Amino acid sequence: MRPDGYRVGVVGATGAVGSTILEVLAERDFPASDVVAYASERSAGREIPFNGTVLECRRLAADAIDGLDLVLSSAGGSVSAEWVPQLVEAGAVVVDNTSYFRMHEDVPLVIPEINPDAAASHNGIVANPNCSTMQMVVALAPIYRQVGIDRIIVSTYQSVSGTGQSAVEELREQSRAVLDGAEAQANVYPHRIAFNVLPQVEVFKDGDDYTTEERKIMAETRKILGVGEELGISATCARVPVFTGHSQSINIETSEDLSPENCRELLGTAPGVAVLDEPASGAYPLAIDAAGRDEVLVGRIRRDPSRERCLNLWVVGDNLRKGAATNAVQVAEVLVDRDLVRVPSAA
Repeated sequence: MRPDGYRVGVVGATGAVGSTILEVLAERDFPASDVVAYASERSAGREIPFNGTVLECRRLAADAIDGLDLVLSSAGGSVSAEWVPQLVEAGAVVVDNTSYFRMHEDVPLVIPEINPDAAASHNGIVANPNCSTMQMVVALAPIYRQVGIDRIIVSTYQSVSGTGQSAVEELREQSRAVLDGAEAQANVYPHRIAFNVLPQVEVFKDGDDYTTEERKIMAETRKILGVGEELGISATCARVPVFTGHSQSINIETSEDLSPENCRELLGTAPGVAVLDEPASGAYPLAIDAAGRDEVLVGRIRRDPSRERCLNLWVVGDNLRKGAATNAVQVAEVLVDRDLVRVPSAA
């Protein structure tokens, strides 16, 4: 570790995830000697709070990225495609929160509670998983390692903050309009989200009945767990009128039998997991309870009576924190702790 700390860049600092990254860096007392905030050209010069001080946003430019040790990037796939290679060339290790690099063979996809050793194989870039993949794998990896999993069926109920601040504002505006008896305008999503459920998260590519979000969950889960098509996964992703917190209904078929009682005990000691499972008294994970927390909450653990060796679980997580910002900072901590804050070609 550098004795005076690391020079850290945050790309997309004014966005929902970027602003949360700044909060988490401060909360976890990350060893940064300097934090540089980058934003779009229209936000350049904007001042944003950080750890009791104020940062002035800079525009990404070739002459503004030298001297960075670490960069946490969450400004969208097109920005990552253009700028992450340049940031690496300038000497920084980048933790990228977009989907652009996740499935590249030479880019590790890391959840520190699950596969921290993968970070050692980086060539300057470490990818952050999709938020829905993240919370599901945190909950299921301990089960997979203990008894094996043959099949996963997951339905997600994803909050609007996963799309960004514009979707949060649209939900507010539409809700006011509907309650006032006015017409609600849909701009961010293809249909009104207020008081509605949309069975579409992201887009459908030509000839595919699954959305890009559903494909991400299936592919990324296999990559993180280090398995292939032998692990069957089917995903259905829906958008719900919730501001923060993704919820998931998960059905798993285990390779060996696992009772609900043993599952609760196993997950109760798993890192990054909190079990809340007393449904008779109304104790189960809620999106509003997960908001602001870094743990993945698991409850409603019960047998599937229609099939042997099958369990149902209800999993909830804060998509802006563990689903994005917190994991990115945790990955950066792994890089620091293991002396991996260096670009191999430069070293």
